[in-house]
Amino acid sequence: MKIREIADILSADVCCCEDKLDCEVKSAFASDMMSDVLAFVKDQSVLISGLCNPQTIRTAVMLDMKCVLLVRGKTPSEDMIELAKSKGIVLLASKFKMYPACGVLFEKGLIAGDYSL
Repeated sequence: MKIREIADILSADVCCCEDKLDCEVKSAFASDMMSDVLAFVKDQSVLISGLCNPQTIRTAVMLDMKCVLLVRGKTPSEDMIELAKSKGIVLLASKFKMYPACGVLFEKGLIAGDYSL
């Protein structure tokens, strides 16, 4: 699935890195706890979270993720947008709540990936 499709499916605003919307992604991980993201993520390309601060972007950078999707109508700060832009991570913002966003994306073919211990 392309990041552009994720944005379309979830009616998400593209906050930065519009030039990377045609990047292909295969899996996602959803959490508001960055410690869980760091502990369990293996090969996911998309981080879905309601945690709206620069730490979310820093976590995505550490794990080579291509996209951060903010849910629950969160609006990123300019600092968060600038950090995502400087690291080349697409930042999306959607009004969907986390569980429905995950369900819709899974239904459309974005898988959870391997995040077992």
